[in-house]
Amino acid sequence: MAAHIPRSTRRRRTAATVGAAAALATLLAGCAQSAGPAASPGASPGASAKAATQTGDQAASALQPTLHMITNQGHKLAFHVTPGHSPAIVLDAGGGLDSSYWKNIVPALAKATGSEIITYDREGMGASDPVPGPWKVQNAVSDLEAGLTDLGATHDVILVSHSEAGEIATYITRQYPGQFGGAVLVDASLPQFSTDAEIARVAAATESEVEQIQALKPAAVTQADRQLLAVAADYVADQRAYHQISWPTSVPATVIVSSDTPFPTSPPDAQAWRTAQAQFADAAPNRQLVTAAHSSHDIPLDRPDLVEAQIEAMVKAVG
Repeated sequence: MAAHIPRSTRRRRTAATVGAAAALATLLAGCAQSAGPAASPGASPGASAKAATQTGDQAASALQPTLHMITNQGHKLAFHVTPGHSPAIVLDAGGGLDSSYWKNIVPALAKATGSEIITYDREGMGASDPVPGPWKVQNAVSDLEAGLTDLGATHDVILVSHSEAGEIATYITRQYPGQFGGAVLVDASLPQFSTDAEIARVAAATESEVEQIQALKPAAVTQADRQLLAVAADYVADQRAYHQISWPTSVPATVIVSSDTPFPTSPPDAQAWRTAQAQFADAAPNRQLVTAAHSSHDIPLDRPDLVEAQIEAMVKAVG
């Protein structure tokens, strides 16, 4: 029997492995302003306040993300870059989500680390062009690599991947291990989870969702719906291949697993998810497992403090 997904949350819950989730509407927010310097002796209160405001505005402007439209294989992709030093931190949202998912974490990370922060919209999401046909992880890897290369993020990159983005992270680090200094995998889809039994259960849980989307009028189909259809098209074959892939041992990783997992109403699936996360972490000495207590699958929204702390720790480890 397929995992039961409550009607009110079924799209969010299926997102962990097949990419169905409601896309966030808001654009990536501007970063927080830095505090201005203390007033110099003898300065008038009005002049001091004006100088502090100008300095704060300049600091905030320096931290505002800039949009870079990058072309790869004939389609354009939106990359948002908050300036900073190396190592660059790349935040990759889960299925059906765009770069705005990280809008509250970006300014905190920029302030805490001083690193360059990169977020982006995968094809068909946010401001990026849609690409017809089934979703293929190899194409997603090509898109991300094209963006990072264009932006000069070619070494010691810290990759932060949520949910479905874990699949992209696994393939891109295998293909370009020297480019990445480490990864923080946030309730990410990992190869260990994609057993034949779990693939069948998730595929069955998604079938009714696909049928409902296909019955909608074209104008009612959202970006997240289109991604679900694209991912579901070859889901079984793709996940069977993914199960055979392993993370490169040269790239350290921190695995953050939610207490609820993506399957809070299905104990067998929830346990399979936890087991997969632990198996991944135990497979190499440069990996660790962290549990996000009191969190749904959306750890970046429920426990941003924990996500930020683990990213900061990885940045320090890379140096």
